[in-house]
Amino acid sequence: MSRHREKRAESTLDRQLIALNEARELAEGRLDDTALADVYGVLERATARRSLSAEHTVVGFFGATGSGKSSLFNAVAGTDAARVAVRRPTTSEPLAMVWGMDGSAPLLDWLEVADRREGDTVPGLTDDGGGLVLLDLPDFDSVQLSNRRTVERLAGQVDVLVWVVDPQKYADAAIHNDFIRPFSTHASVTLVVLNQVDRLAIAEVKPVLESLEAILDRDGLGQVAVSGVSAVTLEGVPELRRRISSVVKAKAAKSARLAADAAVAAERLSDASGGGDAAGVHQQDRKTLAAGLARAVHVETVVSAVQSSYKLEATKQTGWPVTRWLVRFRKDPLRRLSLRREGASEVNRTSLPPAGSAQLAQVDSSVRDFADTTSAGSPGPWRASIRSAARSNRNELPDALDQAVAGTDLKANTRAWWWPVFAVIQWLALLVAVGGLVWLGVLAGLGYFQLPVPEVPEVEGWPLPTLMVIAGVVLGIFLAVTSKFLALAGAKARAAQARRRLRESVAGVSGELVVAPTETEIARYRDFQEALAAAR
Repeated sequence: MSRHREKRAESTLDRQLIALNEARELAEGRLDDTALADVYGVLERATARRSLSAEHTVVGFFGATGSGKSSLFNAVAGTDAARVAVRRPTTSEPLAMVWGMDGSAPLLDWLEVADRREGDTVPGLTDDGGGLVLLDLPDFDSVQLSNRRTVERLAGQVDVLVWVVDPQKYADAAIHNDFIRPFSTHASVTLVVLNQVDRLAIAEVKPVLESLEAILDRDGLGQVAVSGVSAVTLEGVPELRRRISSVVKAKAAKSARLAADAAVAAERLSDASGGGDAAGVHQQDRKTLAAGLARAVHVETVVSAVQSSYKLEATKQTGWPVTRWLVRFRKDPLRRLSLRREGASEVNRTSLPPAGSAQLAQVDSSVRDFADTTSAGSPGPWRASIRSAARSNRNELPDALDQAVAGTDLKANTRAWWWPVFAVIQWLALLVAVGGLVWLGVLAGLGYFQLPVPEVPEVEGWPLPTLMVIAGVVLGIFLAVTSKFLALAGAKARAAQARRRLRESVAGVSGELVVAPTETEIARYRDFQEALAAAR
């Protein structure tokens, strides 16, 4: 691999690992801890491997008991370092043959391989002089649990996996299901070898290889070429050496292995999460939520109080002065609800009926319906987290809604422009009527005491004082009746304005305490999906 392509592969791997870590962080508290721990383990291994020698490619030989794995290892490495036996496994500790010892010690320490040997030059394998670590490992079907754990650990650490099978056990389901198939995504760093072909008749070799290839294809490794070799006759060993050497020279195995690990981890995280996309928050969802919460906090009760208060205040200001004083005995509905602004709105509280079980149930129902609608389509764990986010401020919501109602400017102290006009005319009309009554009283008093009564001016035959009384009273009553109709229309307009302002206040609270956390969680889920896609 050229230096440019190597850097590009590393850059791609960087982005992949960053995306995987971002997905893991986003999923914390949402997905199963075991799945997250597995991802963290992959990231830890990737970080550790990348900090160690980039000049060495680690190739591990994996095989079952009797596959001739150690014999093949010796044949490929040109040594007899690996212990071999005919009937039972003898490899209990991993053995490393190293070409290019410089810089390999920290790598082998990380691999926890204590038995290290320096390899001699092997034609076709180490023609370029070094950068190779061959590992002979315990049998993966060993009855000793410690051996099996060692194999499983190193299978997750080596750069290249060489699966060694034999003609007797190559189709063993346990071998494929437990070991080979889980690494189906690692085809680019996988070699499969059919050893002991010398035990087969020449006519049997090709059918057995084809059978093995078909099984590998079902395992997801159909693109991996299978080599037929013999550790005894060395048939196929030079070709196997060349294949290993080409992998070492490309210096792409480490990045390819880690990229495959990241893809597998991302897929497992995806399986733990599930698929689908959340419906998300739409404008209609906001409106429906705000309307439900408005009903729960008695917004219509407040609107009715605004309407009644307006009519009451209009009567106080524009009613017939002779009877309007009676209205003062009626208590202002807004004052009864503590909704007349007389201080900082931040500390105001209403005197609306306290939230009982019915109101709290309605609040919960509105929030639950909102959460169900916005989370629809998302997978189970994330749907639960979106619902939880929507209800995260459940305890603060009732009080916040009450304070929002209390803090809403209902224009309760705003007077209509026509009130002072009617008030002035009413008082002038009353003054005219009273003036006429006084005039008539004076005339009556003069007549009662037999005093000269001056001539009273007349208008169309009507005495002026009488006209003054009649005009004043009739005008006052007319204005009072007219003001009732104007007050009714004004009260409806004021109520509509109050309803709009109250709903805006409730929507503001629901947006802050319900919608915002929900949108944040939905955005988190979508970021998780994007990170997973990048990690794959």
